Amino acid sequence: MMDHKPEGLEVEAAKQENGSDRCEFVLRMTLLSDTIFGNGMSVPGEEDIAVLTDAQGFPYYKGSTFKGVFREEMGRYLEWEGESSSLIGILFGEGKPGQDSPEVENRRLVFSDFKLSPFVREEIVQEIGNQPDQVMDCLTNMRAFTRISEEGTADGGSLRYARCVNRGLIFYGTLGCAREDAEKVQEALKYVKWIGTLRNRGFGNVRMEIEKRRDA
Repeated sequence: MMDHKPEGLEVEAAKQENGSDRCEFVLRMTLLSDTIFGNGMSVPGEEDIAVLTDAQGFPYYKGSTFKGVFREEMGRYLEWEGESSSLIGILFGEGKPGQDSPEVENRRLVFSDFKLSPFVREEIVQEIGNQPDQVMDCLTNMRAFTRISEEGTADGGSLRYARCVNRGLIFYGTLGCAREDAEKVQEALKYVKWIGTLRNRGFGNVRMEIEKRRDA
């Protein structure tokens, strides 16, 4: 006599076997203030903090950098909810990929870079052409800041220039997770309010929204 599993259980077993019991959130990040996607470099005589751009001059925010920000906020969320912080190691990975069991590997969060929509990129290229410097100038601006002394005056030699991504721009990225962690991910995303460099000076205020969810 053959042993037949209910169809639902067969499907669920197949999902667990091939790792398809996951979902992906498409994230919409609106810049509420000028924001610095620092690339860790400077331009002598021009910029002390340069912005991260691709080959066409479009600024973007690295998914690996957002991963660090989100890890902090997820930690705060779990602490607030009274849950174990050990989940952080599972979701963000403490070992190299391939070292953990398939079940643990399947729960790792996966982040893409945040970029402008293809439509916006196409419109800008049609208007400006393939000129990376002009594209960057269209989407960013220069800000100067200095250190104030105890006497209330600017310290000599403390003037710095940073290139900022313009307030109001909208960037899109994705965050993949296991379905069992989707609710926690959604809640923790609400905690993300600041990103980028010089957040203590008011740069990098963002609104993070879930544009849509895609289930595997």
